This record gives sequence, structure tokens and C-alpha cells, in this order.
Amino acid sequence: MGIPVRPSDDERPGRWAGGHQLALLEGGAQLFPAMVAAIDAAQRLVRVETYIFEFAGDALQVAEALERAAARGVSVQLVIDGVGSPHMPADWQARFARAGVRWRHYQPLGRLGWLLPSRWRRLHRKLCVVDDTVGFCGGINLIDDHDDVALGRLSVPRLDFSLRVVGPLVVDMVLTMDQLWWRLQLVRRARQREFRAAWQALQRVRRQDDLQQWLRQIDWHWRERLADAPMLVEEARAALVLRDNVTHRHRIERAYLKAIGEARHEILLANAYFIPGRRLRKALLLALARGVRVRLLLQGEYEHFLQYYAARPVLRALASAGVEVMEYAPSALHAKVAVVDGRWATVGSSNLDPLSLLLAREANVMTTDTRFALALRQRLDAIMVSDTRALDAIALARRPWHQRWLDRVAYAIMRTVLWLTGHRY
Repeated sequence: MGIPVRPSDDERPGRWAGGHQLALLEGGAQLFPAMVAAIDAAQRLVRVETYIFEFAGDALQVAEALERAAARGVSVQLVIDGVGSPHMPADWQARFARAGVRWRHYQPLGRLGWLLPSRWRRLHRKLCVVDDTVGFCGGINLIDDHDDVALGRLSVPRLDFSLRVVGPLVVDMVLTMDQLWWRLQLVRRARQREFRAAWQALQRVRRQDDLQQWLRQIDWHWRERLADAPMLVEEARAALVLRDNVTHRHRIERAYLKAIGEARHEILLANAYFIPGRRLRKALLLALARGVRVRLLLQGEYEHFLQYYAARPVLRALASAGVEVMEYAPSALHAKVAVVDGRWATVGSSNLDPLSLLLAREANVMTTDTRFALALRQRLDAIMVSDTRALDAIALARRPWHQRWLDRVAYAIMRTVLWLTGHRY
């Protein structure tokens, strides 16, 4: 039994379509209750992918919801990155086994994995799909907002965003998540049978008369679980844009380049790890030359040596050219969102750095809905006014010599890593 015919270009992830409901969720405080509400209402299947899954704090409610769903007969599949969360607690392995949750680690390194450049590619996207109908996509890992793997316990919650999506692109989420799951299986023939069975079940459920009724039920349920109503728009035009190492190697970067290249008024980028390559830097400088205002909202907390110091030479050059660089001060910033001209916006998992754009599996939702774009811009603008400090070229140039030396070392290490993996940046 063979795999179904490969979908046409209009059916693959990245296609634009209208009719989406988009709800912006800020932090795990809004995302986790929304996910739990959807999972608790699941009737057939739940799919989850994440870079980090911390079985503690507020993230526990998601683990418990997955356990409940599997125990009542829902098909639950979970994929966790082998570096982001290399070890699942033994008690949760046992609980998932008893309930029937199927889970996999994506490309664990093992003892010698760091020596193999091909093993450095990571699963960094954060996706969840419930019954092929409701999806979640963004930058938020399954970890408590006050916990940070590098910074420890945070006094102020981490700043991050995700989306709850209902609409055509959820099918794209299903397809890409199932493709990765099948890839992780051991037996090719079993994988083909599972693909065909899942595809046929998907077609049947889309013809069910009670689908809209189920949607209304889950929509009410998840709203009831949220303390603060998120920003929500209806009938939005949107697309799921992926980055992988096979067929979607540069799609997220190209989408950013297109939006920046068409900007006429303002570019606002909020990114945790911002080390843009030559094409992105050139696009931003050309936008400045056209009179476009360019603003960057970046993390101010020291997390990782390489990303922090390697970014400094790039930020100094951009700030010297007129880019407004602001660092988030109250806590860690983990967001990966952007707004251009109040007409284009994206929320997803992809940073604008080499790891995200060249090595990791990423997923972003992009929309041209002006209502959503303007609302996201308003939220980011408020953050930049009240919770940031400016970073200018003069301040960067006046830092102590040893810090500037670390900049050069970090940048050289980053370029060496890319060279070892066969990438130019």
C-alpha cells in the first residue's frame, strides 16, 4: 500500500487562505489554559511538538491534560527535542505509558552527538493540533513563565507569544506534524499504512455534520478557562510557513525579506536571538534608506554566550545606521514576532539567527489581517515605551575592551559552526 499522491503546491504548508480565527496569547499564563481546554474537549487526536517540556510548575497542567486525553481513548502523540529536554522524568514516562500517550525524542545527541554537525539540527517549533481543527503555534515552550533553563527562577514572567488558530492552515499543521512522526518510526511499511489510515480518517471527519457544533463547544470551553480574554480576530487571511532541512530551507527568511522589502512606513521586530545574515541586514538598511522606521525589541538578559556576544557587532552597525534598538528590561524575552506597516504580522518559533534560519525546524503563522497586525503593534509599542532601555552605537563602542574581544570570539565561533555544517550566512 503506497503513500498517497504528493499534494500540489496549493495544498502544501505556506499556502495563503482566508477564513481564519486568530487569537493572540501572551505567555504560558494564557497559552496553557487554552491548550488544556482544547485537549480536554478532544474526541479523536492530539498532536504536540515542543523544544522544551518542563514537567513542573504551570506546564504540568498540559502534561496532565495529555494524560487524561489518552486515558479516555484519544490518540495522543508528543515529540520533544532531544537537546531542549533530553530527559523525561521517570514518573511521567510511567504515567504516559499507563495512559497510552505515545512520545518520542527528536534526534537525541547521546554521548558523542556534539561531535557530529549533522546532529546539530533541532526541533525548535512549538505546535499543537487537536482533532485536526484547533491549532496552536508560537514561541512558547512548555515551561513555567517564571522558570528559565539558563537564568533560573525569574521574578517577572518571561515575555513570549503564541497563537490559537482555527481555519485552513490547521490542516497544514496536521500534515507537517504527522510527517515528522512517521519519520521517527522504525518500520517503513507500518508508516505507510498509518499515513493512509490517518489521511482517510481526516477526510471523513471533515464531512461530519457536527464539526461546526464541536467547534462552538470547544470555543466556549477554552474561553471559560482564560482569566484574560486574548486579542481575537475572525475571517483573517493567514498561512503556516515552515523551515526545515529538506523542502522548506529558506521559506521563513524569504517571507521576512519580502515583507521588509515592501515596507513603506515601519518595521517592528521582536526577537529573542537576533543575528541577521547579510540579506536581512541589507534589507533593513535599504528600508532605512527609503525612510522606513526600523525598531528592534530584543532581550536584555544575558542567557547564552554565543547569541549574546555574536550579536553585538551586528547591532552596533545597525544602530549606527539609524535602527532603533531596545532591550527588554524586566525579565527574559523569548518572543519571535514582527509587524510591518500595520498590514503584515507573524507569530512563531523562528528567531532571526543562524540556528533558526539555517539548522532548526521552525514554524511561523503569518497574516495580512490589518486588525491583528495593528493590535500586535499596539502591544509591542506599549512594551517598548514602558519596559525597555535603548541600546545605541556609542554605548556599544565604549564598552570595555575585553567585552569587545568577546564579541569577536563569539562571532568567529558562530561562523566556524556554520562552516562545519556547510552553511553560509
